[in-house]
Amino acid sequence: MMQLRIMNLKSISLSLFVMCASLNVFAQKVKIDGVAVVVGKNIVLDSDIAKFKQEVELRSEGKVKISNCEMLEELMQQKLLAHHAVVDSVTVSKSEVDSRVDRSIQFFTQEYGDVDAVVKAYGFNDLEDLKKELSRVQKENALIEKEQAKVTEDIDVTPEEVRLYFNGLKDDGELPEFPAEVGLSQIVIKALPTKEEEQRVIDKLTEVRRQIVEDGASFKLKAIINSEEPNVGQTGGFLGAVTKDTPFIKEFKEVVFTLDEGQISEPFKTDFGYHIVLLHKIKGKGREVSHILMRPEVSDDKLKKTKAKLDSIKVELVKGNLTFEDAVKKYSQDKETKNSGGVIVNPYTGDTTFELIGMDPALYGRINELQQGEYSEVFYDETRTQEKMYKLILMKSRTNTHTADLVKDYVKVQKLALAKKKEETIEKWSKDKILETYIKLGDDYKKCTFKANWKKEN
Repeated sequence: MMQLRIMNLKSISLSLFVMCASLNVFAQKVKIDGVAVVVGKNIVLDSDIAKFKQEVELRSEGKVKISNCEMLEELMQQKLLAHHAVVDSVTVSKSEVDSRVDRSIQFFTQEYGDVDAVVKAYGFNDLEDLKKELSRVQKENALIEKEQAKVTEDIDVTPEEVRLYFNGLKDDGELPEFPAEVGLSQIVIKALPTKEEEQRVIDKLTEVRRQIVEDGASFKLKAIINSEEPNVGQTGGFLGAVTKDTPFIKEFKEVVFTLDEGQISEPFKTDFGYHIVLLHKIKGKGREVSHILMRPEVSDDKLKKTKAKLDSIKVELVKGNLTFEDAVKKYSQDKETKNSGGVIVNPYTGDTTFELIGMDPALYGRINELQQGEYSEVFYDETRTQEKMYKLILMKSRTNTHTADLVKDYVKVQKLALAKKKEETIEKWSKDKILETYIKLGDDYKKCTFKANWKKEN
């Protein structure tokens, strides 16, 4: 089924797929050839079909090929769900949309490096324009997801249904291949700067602030000379307008909104380092600001000692003098995994397993040769805020690529069976809703052969 085929792509969540393609449609600013279809009050444009089709093929790395008619039917299905979500009084709160928008911006920022690059890549005037379009897209995504959940909320599968589903796949010679998966746990020890080094940075920023406030030095020039922000040479430390919704770290925004126009903050700390901030002007809900960022240095000696400590822990683990869970509890400094025995959660699926295919290349290189129960070498890593640390990874579990087995892969097969049953429920729901919904196909698509009765021919 087309819908299930798209939704089951590991690298594409439906909301991400819709979001990326929608932004690409906006960014292309292509000539609109016409309206492909109207579903209720929702429309699909010819340009939408082309860009959504391109996005699916790109994000599936060419593994999924879709005709224009297939793509249109998938989009009509989404618009039908969105339309009836409104009819059924499904609500989406502003905070829910804002949260989705923030996560979207964080995702794109990781891909492009910074927010300005995202804005430029998708052809928006500024961050506010980008957020406005993302809000529209994410609100529709939320409506679609909630309507799907509403339609399928009572759907479940029994063990017998799972067995029948599996046997059906087996009889048809269509048993899926499950890719190699690993479960990972970690111990993280951070290489932190000394208190003396942190005080040095605070004193330096305090002096820079004094030179600006008392001696009339240029904030922009001081930023270019002193700040460790990557683009400071081009920006002079200017960040533009910051609102309470801007995806900046909480501590930074809290300081920004305590300042008066022309005021420079005292040095303050965030995960990125120490800052001073200048508030240029207040514009509506925004605050135009510049900042200077300085990071305390971690000495080579501290790095060596941190690595040596984790090396010694590994020795005790290998000898059997210490369990991994006890070592995590006693030594690990990673907040996200310390209380779960070091277990690393896949951020894209929420599961405790990772497919080897598509894994971050750096991590793949460190764990690919490990067998279950083996440890990686102690290795250096740092966060996007340049926090330095050493890590040790345990291969907690490993399964190689294999054909689905009902006993070993029961949970996976159960999920597939449930997804299939929900898909069939949505199809039945759609069959009824199509008949009572206004649908107008463009002339170029009346020749399409659809699975559902979108033409209302019967």
